[in-house]
Amino acid sequence: MKNSKIKSEIEFIKMISKKPHNKRVVLGIGDDAAVIKSGNQLLVITTDMFVEKDHFSLDYFYPEDIGIKAMEANVSDIAAMGAKPLYAFISISLHKKTSAEFIRSFYNGIYKSAKKHRADVLGGDTSHGSLMTVNITLIGEVKRRKDLCLRSDAKTGDLIFVTGKLGASTAGLNLFLKKKKGFDFVKSKHLRPKARMDLSGKIAEIANAMEDVSDGLASEVRNICLASKKGAVIFAESIPIHSETKKAAEVLKQNALDYALFGGEDFELVFTVNKKYAKRAEKLGKLVGKIIKGKKIFLEKKGRKEELKKFGYDHFA
Repeated sequence: MKNSKIKSEIEFIKMISKKPHNKRVVLGIGDDAAVIKSGNQLLVITTDMFVEKDHFSLDYFYPEDIGIKAMEANVSDIAAMGAKPLYAFISISLHKKTSAEFIRSFYNGIYKSAKKHRADVLGGDTSHGSLMTVNITLIGEVKRRKDLCLRSDAKTGDLIFVTGKLGASTAGLNLFLKKKKGFDFVKSKHLRPKARMDLSGKIAEIANAMEDVSDGLASEVRNICLASKKGAVIFAESIPIHSETKKAAEVLKQNALDYALFGGEDFELVFTVNKKYAKRAEKLGKLVGKIIKGKKIFLEKKGRKEELKKFGYDHFA
């Protein structure tokens, strides 16, 4: 039997995906969350894993930071579906010598984030290992089917908007890795990101497709396009990037635009809307592109379009 390497997360998902046999499954594998019909409810379910030395480092994360970031990442998936979080289940693998103080601080972060988003922590599991690992399963709900936002609903001619500013988390990560002092704003964006539940509901009222920015803007636009069988143009000069992110990139001799396009973990929301909702969308985010026919994704910079060949972070790439 030939041992072939998995080349991408998309390839992995295609390999393991099967059509659900249960008629109550509205949406299975392939979006920010699964959707199941339960009575008159639509339950939205997501799960995310955080692994030490991959998603966080104990060299510069406090235990409370880890709890907050793990929960906010899951809430962000629920927000991207146009839903609201309800119930969380926390599974955690700890080092054998982990102190009680560490555990209390970690769960303080979990509960701080959960309380903010009105979600209840109802259980989980514990184990031990050589690396700390956190896995959260979060269940949310959406009241009406029309409020549910899927990656697959983008339409040709849709405008692409994104909330907030991008690239700060990646800037913060690189500053930590290079042990650079200062830049507290971008470092905080890496340590304690905030899911955009404040805007999710308003966006869901007008959006065709939506996704959270966990792996970089280019990756998220690519995911929407793949699911919707469309192409896109991303406007490089329009991508919102904080001034401190740009300064950090200069100090690190890197590119702030690359942070925004390919970095990730900003947990902002990228969404597409019909042109008739442009004015409403402008109050919620920044116009950064448009959906086009075809399957290619282009970056438009200084009036010239170039096809994107690389995208955001991929565990299998």
